[in-house]
Amino acid sequence: MSPNPKFPNPAFINDLAAKLGEMLKQSPAKDIEQNLKAGVTSMLGKLDMVTREEFDVQTEVLARTREKLAQLEARLAELEKQQRETKD
Repeated sequence: MSPNPKFPNPAFINDLAAKLGEMLKQSPAKDIEQNLKAGVTSMLGKLDMVTREEFDVQTEVLARTREKLAQLEARLAELEKQQRETKD
């Protein structure tokens, strides 16, 4: 089976891809990409952010605090009810 003359051979395609890759490495596009990454990293570093672990810990603390608050509110409502009943 002879190769189709309309399509270039695989060696030509591989060589072309390698040359294009080399050109992109040496082009200003590579510098722009590196500068953009550095800029984004710098901006993210300036933000006041916490780690995922710290966020998860604080989420758990908040859930426990809300649960305790609900218990205290229920207890307060019960005490207020008892106080009203003793005044009557």
